[in-house]
Amino acid sequence: MTIAPEFSRTLPWAAVGQEGRRQSLQATPAECAALARRFGIPAIEAFSAELELRPEGDEAIRVRGHLSARVVQSCVVTLEPVAQSVEEAVDLRFLAAGEEPSEDPEGPDEIPAERDLLELGEALAEQLALALDPYPRAPGAELPLEVREEEEEPLRRNPFSVLKGGKA
Repeated sequence: MTIAPEFSRTLPWAAVGQEGRRQSLQATPAECAALARRFGIPAIEAFSAELELRPEGDEAIRVRGHLSARVVQSCVVTLEPVAQSVEEAVDLRFLAAGEEPSEDPEGPDEIPAERDLLELGEALAEQLALALDPYPRAPGAELPLEVREEEEEPLRRNPFSVLKGGKA
C-alpha cells in the first residue's frame, strides 16, 4: 500500500520537452499543515519553489532551482516557537525507468521516475526536511547552569604522565 505524499506535484516526463521548462510550485495551507505534522514541527507557514528542468539525454532530467519556506520549530532548550526562513538550492536528477543511479557522492540526489512521472512535490518536501535546523534555539535560550555543569567533561589525569618526567 502506497501512501500519497502530502505535497504531490507530478509532471509527465514528456512535458519537459527537449528545450526544458520552468516550473513554479507552491504548497497550499492544508499541504503545509500536513507536512508540518509529518516533520513533527509546529508549523510550515509557506513553502514554494522555482525550478528549471532540463533533459540530460533520454536517461535523466536535471532539476535545478531554489526552494523557500517559512517554518516554526520548537526551541531545543525552552520549547518556545522559533520562526525561521529556509532558503535552499535544489539540484536533483530524475532517472528514467531502468537507469542505474550514479556512484558519484558529489553529484545531485537521484530519484527514479515512476511510470514516466516526475514527483516534484515529494522530492522538494524531502529537500525541505533535510534543510530544517536540527537544533533550533530561541534568541538568548541557554541550558540551565546545572545541566551545563553536568555536560562538562571533568579533567582526567593522564595515566602516562608518570612516564614523562616521573610526576603524577
